[in-house]
Amino acid sequence: MTVNQGRKQANRRMAMKLAVVTVAMFGFGYALSPMYDLMCKAFGLNGKTGRIEEQAVAQNVDLNRTVTVEFTGMATSGLPWEFKPLVKKLEVHPGETMEVKYLARNLAQEEITGQAIPSVAPGISAMHFKKIECFCFTQQTLKPGETREMPVRFVVDAGLDKDVQTITLSYSFFNTNKLSAKKYGGEALGQGEEHAQHVHPVTASGS
Repeated sequence: MTVNQGRKQANRRMAMKLAVVTVAMFGFGYALSPMYDLMCKAFGLNGKTGRIEEQAVAQNVDLNRTVTVEFTGMATSGLPWEFKPLVKKLEVHPGETMEVKYLARNLAQEEITGQAIPSVAPGISAMHFKKIECFCFTQQTLKPGETREMPVRFVVDAGLDKDVQTITLSYSFFNTNKLSAKKYGGEALGQGEEHAQHVHPVTASGS
């Protein structure tokens, strides 16, 4: 075998390896989005807690079982709002539709738009926590000094593991404007985040 022939074979082997790597990288990138969705559903992150239309809510309520649902919330450093649940916890029956409210108050002297990102713990309960109505479905715009009570209607379905006795629903509220968030010493919600897509601001008429 000549030196040129050896080089040609080595180049062919290298080209084949590069082709395999390229295909593998393409496959990984194609699978990344559904993998992200599966992880979010498994751990209850980024609002992957399940959304359901009210007409689809099952009417069967398990009166023989109760689950404690705890509520927490925080405004991030770039959002000068007071934000908290008006109810700390509830005892609910699986299949029972419940409603709680959170309070948001704009402490700034300017109009600000925020977006709430929910999460549920433990992660295995996320797929069984169904939100019918939630302020986190849309951006919320508050005028200077405005206070708003915002509802969350939900149901814990009967498929929840019987070992789970307590569920915690948490919200982190972010400023949606980068310049505004920086002004208040924080960061805005990433505009590339999946949960920030297809969200439109709404402004309530009353305080």
